[in-house]
Amino acid sequence: MANAWKRDKQSQIFSNRNLLLFFPISLFLIFFFFLSSSRTSNPNPSFINQFSTQTLSIFSSFNPYDCLKSPQSYPVIANVVEGVRYPFLYSIADLGSLPDKPHKNIVRMMKGKPFRKPDISVTIQEVLEKVKSKDDGYVVDVGANVGMATFAASAMGFKVLAFEPVFENLQRICDGIFFNRVGDKVTVFDAAASDLHGNITFHKLVGRLDNSAVSAVGAKLAFKSNEEIELQVRSLPLNEVIPDSIRVHLIKIDVQGWEYHVLKGASKILSRKGGEAPYLIYEEDERLLQASNSSAKEIRDYLSSMGYKHCSQHGTDAHCTKES
Repeated sequence: MANAWKRDKQSQIFSNRNLLLFFPISLFLIFFFFLSSSRTSNPNPSFINQFSTQTLSIFSSFNPYDCLKSPQSYPVIANVVEGVRYPFLYSIADLGSLPDKPHKNIVRMMKGKPFRKPDISVTIQEVLEKVKSKDDGYVVDVGANVGMATFAASAMGFKVLAFEPVFENLQRICDGIFFNRVGDKVTVFDAAASDLHGNITFHKLVGRLDNSAVSAVGAKLAFKSNEEIELQVRSLPLNEVIPDSIRVHLIKIDVQGWEYHVLKGASKILSRKGGEAPYLIYEEDERLLQASNSSAKEIRDYLSSMGYKHCSQHGTDAHCTKES
């Protein structure tokens, strides 16, 4: 009798009962399709309005990166950062070797933990806590990666100019702008800051997008087994992007040995007097600097000529200030 059900009369698809069920389900599906279509065509009106107001006339000669026209990153893995005074979220670009060796932050999220706080995020917020007014100036994030410094600053209410040439990282910055609702605070440039305006050869390190660099040696210094891709990216001196009319509270630079060239391209900003000059945080790794034909001494001498007489070491970062 195991197959006796086959001899039972089959139910009719268009029976009265099925038609009664089919009608409300159809209405629900039509409504869901309409709702999805409207969200696709206009994903978040307030998000769009934020970006439309962010086309600032002072940066009109250099078009910022348009997150609304950028292809969406996939998959999106984002989370809140642990233990920072001003909380924010960011989306990671390096997912690790899935599924065998996922990124540590993916593992943390699966365990119900927030992302591990980056040291630079804590440092940025500690420095900016001392700024009296956040409404009259900018924070400049050079080598923004996925925005760990950018969002640490914008979470405090500061306006940020972020420079990042790696496309995958740009996508994650756009994720973070949406998640943190800071489209009116963050302006992104898909470019490498340098001392010359034009194009520059850039070396992207597959699997370690936080170690991509202008120097091929610098890019592979810590990850010799990773594949390296050479590409052309736009280069912009900060002097040409940032006019004299706006104040810069802080410049953070992490560009895998290209720091000297970024600083040379910011000579006008660095030469501002006393309290108008920005606080500087830059990576000072001698091996990376030498790979780009510069040195820590060369940078310190240059900054001293600009009036930055007070520099201190904080791990692999240097902090430099002028007297007020």
